[in-house]
Amino acid sequence: MTVSVVSPEKVLFTGEATQVITRILDSGEIAFLPGHAPFLGALTENHTRVYLADGTITDVAVHGGFVEVSNNKVNILSDVAELADQIDRGRALKAKERAEELLAREGSAEAECALARAHARLNATGGLGAATGSH
Repeated sequence: MTVSVVSPEKVLFTGEATQVITRILDSGEIAFLPGHAPFLGALTENHTRVYLADGTITDVAVHGGFVEVSNNKVNILSDVAELADQIDRGRALKAKERAEELLAREGSAEAECALARAHARLNATGGLGAATGSH
């Protein structure tokens, strides 16, 4: 199946895949395989995995948007999405720490969103246990 990850500025990724795993709003993770029934869903902050036909995985931090599946195509349309190799892990770790501090002080929705963005970035680059430094 063909997979595209698109933001308003550009097409971040397009390629042939055997599976896509992403997270939809209020429902958790969902996997799409070739021949999946038509589907439209709202995305939440998440680490999306695209399993390519060559056996590799493309990791993407997706910050909201929509996933649309039809005719053996999966389109991820997001205002902001980042390929793992373009994410600065050090910056994401600092953003996570700032968001946690703000959340402890205020408990604001803004702090929760910032923390969710940081986690999506860190998960796309290997999770919290991965080596630090930028990719």
